[in-house]
Amino acid sequence: MLLAVDVGNTLIKSAVFEHDTLLELFYLEYEDVPEKINFILCQHPKIEVLVVSSVGKLDGKIFNSFKNKVKVYEVSRQDKFPFQNLYSTPETLGLDRMILASGATLQYPDQNRLVIDAGTCITYDFINDKNQYLGGAISPGIRLRYESLHQYTAKLPLLTKKHPENTIGNSTNESIHSGVVNGILHEIDGFIEAYQSQYAKFIIILTGGDADFLAKQLKNTIFANSNFLLESLNQTFQYNQK
Repeated sequence: MLLAVDVGNTLIKSAVFEHDTLLELFYLEYEDVPEKINFILCQHPKIEVLVVSSVGKLDGKIFNSFKNKVKVYEVSRQDKFPFQNLYSTPETLGLDRMILASGATLQYPDQNRLVIDAGTCITYDFINDKNQYLGGAISPGIRLRYESLHQYTAKLPLLTKKHPENTIGNSTNESIHSGVVNGILHEIDGFIEAYQSQYAKFIIILTGGDADFLAKQLKNTIFANSNFLLESLNQTFQYNQK
């Protein structure tokens, strides 16, 4: 068994895997990581490997304290990945994007793939059917858009995400919801249509913390899987072991 831990910018998620099957999912607070991981290891004593991916601010040394219990493996850009990286600045490509591209390559072989990660930022990553990573795009996520409207204006309130009742907002709050949520939906659909003008057919995977919130509102056919990064982390580790 394996415990995968994804340290993101605002959230830490972990999952227990038996081979490729996700058995249990956990959400961790930054300050509770050691205690929570100890709890998970006690609940699942058959866990042999702790696999970590981090793009957040958590000190990776925290995981070294578990080396007396399990094998600790931190995925890095020095690992082997199942795609050719054609990014012009490969040293700047985020590890989370590399892991997502890895999972898409392994789960959907011999296809063009577009991975959309709707988290703190929205990232778009395209891997073609020759297993070449071509790049993508980065834009602000839902929370960042709400916060920026509040922080960089004098009077706009800070709201939490909600599906707008109408495209035409009839109040300031509804106008903000329409601008943020509909803006993102049109952005995602627009990017998909732009890729469709170049590639006749490709798989679309939507993941991240806001994946389920957005999925049903999008026009295009997608696979929504909010745990895709954790699955990709598990598969990337297995790929390196082989």
